[in-house]
Amino acid sequence: MIFSKMTLKYFFLVCLVTGFNSTVVAQRNDTWTAFWANDSIHIGYKDSRGMVQIEPKFMGYSSAHKFDNIIAVSEETDGGWKNYYLTKEGREVGLGQLHIYDNGVDCESEGFIRFRDPETDQTGLFNSKGDIVIPAIYNDLTRVRNGMVVALKGAEKKYWNHGNHAGCNHFSWSGGEEVLLDTANQVLIENFAYDNAINLYSLEKSSTPSLDSTRKEFVGTDGLTYSFVDFETEFRQWLTDDLFVNLTEEKLIQASYHTLTWESATGWATTNKEQFIKDNFAILKKGLLEIVQPNCDYFISQDGLNSFIFEGAEFEHYFTNCGEAKNWQYPTMTLVISHQNKKSFTQNHFEFLRTAAGYQLISVTIRNEKVKG
Repeated sequence: MIFSKMTLKYFFLVCLVTGFNSTVVAQRNDTWTAFWANDSIHIGYKDSRGMVQIEPKFMGYSSAHKFDNIIAVSEETDGGWKNYYLTKEGREVGLGQLHIYDNGVDCESEGFIRFRDPETDQTGLFNSKGDIVIPAIYNDLTRVRNGMVVALKGAEKKYWNHGNHAGCNHFSWSGGEEVLLDTANQVLIENFAYDNAINLYSLEKSSTPSLDSTRKEFVGTDGLTYSFVDFETEFRQWLTDDLFVNLTEEKLIQASYHTLTWESATGWATTNKEQFIKDNFAILKKGLLEIVQPNCDYFISQDGLNSFIFEGAEFEHYFTNCGEAKNWQYPTMTLVISHQNKKSFTQNHFEFLRTAAGYQLISVTIRNEKVKG
């Protein structure tokens, strides 16, 4: 094939533009990481190649360690502060509408982020492009979880210290109705009582009730049965029907995270699971199986991973881009077993993390026995 000079110029121009567009798309799909300026006050963002995409200028409410699509930012101006949401394309939306609770701002979840209208004190939802997908007509919203949002409407805000709330701003919602929405603001389930106890990522829809005893069921607006796994019921069933049946050293090793964090005499320590369990299996087995005894004083606490203890790249999957534990998807279930006599009161803790591979023992505190490290 013979190319003319004009054809070659056009060909090179197309290649140049195509290559440029590919680079831009790659940068937008890339996760940017926050970095500090030399003053240790302002933060900016670099891409995965270490190239600065945003010079350090944010501070205050800017808390996202990683930038996927949209983040809450705050920057100082001549007239005070400018708080808004910033998209990867550089679009600024929601000026003065940050969703703030307990001195923290919202963090992106599945490409969405909440905002609050200061005039109505109602909450809505932006998508990754900064478009409003759920208008600010609800008292509050949860973060997006498996493409769904729990919304509260018709509630009343009750401040903890009554009329003088300017200092702490702590409050609770009283009354109202919770509904389950999709991200298009369609009501999926009315009267949806939710307290982080159920796993929204376990959704099953059916025309008939579920036979799974670990599931809670709701009737959807479409007439179908929506069922979700209850975390604690699932955990208790796994303990009694699986882990505790013929509990052996090898079985406990298989049901544990590759390293175990435990409370030593000098503070928290981390040990290879095989070594720790082999050295302390008799104590661990005795402690775990206490809960099947009728007079055992224990309870199960549901929470999330402690970001100050479980740090590093291997745990990033269990935290948001702002460093908060994803307890709605990867909760920790902790057996807290109490021992009391006339001289002392102690509690043992066995913390299990819900992972993609199931529950895994990840942390141990034994206070009524001496463990080896």
